[in-house]
Amino acid sequence: MRFNRSVLTAAALAALSVGAATAMAAPASAAANTTPQKVCGSSYRTVNSAPIGSQGTVYLTYNASNGRNCVATIRSTPGALKDMSAWIYVGATDEGAQDYGRYTSYAGPASVYGKAYCVDWGGNIGNVYVQVTGSNCSALKEHRVTTTR
Repeated sequence: MRFNRSVLTAAALAALSVGAATAMAAPASAAANTTPQKVCGSSYRTVNSAPIGSQGTVYLTYNASNGRNCVATIRSTPGALKDMSAWIYVGATDEGAQDYGRYTSYAGPASVYGKAYCVDWGGNIGNVYVQVTGSNCSALKEHRVTTTR
């Protein structure tokens, strides 16, 4: 069977276009119906959460076996790419972690060691930001701030 150069070139370009479109269409965070445990790991238990308006929720999870906290921001309805973040900071150890980017479903995981420490954490979806400070401390009352920019 003999093909001419223009047919082969057109077929190669079509294959490249489909491959590029597929690679760019769905980032790693495109999973629908995700949970904090799917993002952070099955051994993490949700210990706190904060709504991000009506767009989704940022979750603080904890793994008792390794003393790590993990944060995940999850959209209520996956869809087009949006600016999203998940972050956590432990002031007593000056350690933090973050995940910022454009995602379709969730941001995270962001994880640090936090056993017996107060943690600050938060996230955003689009222009709605949530910050929780002094969280999960027995002696302190946490402070929550939601802002729209």
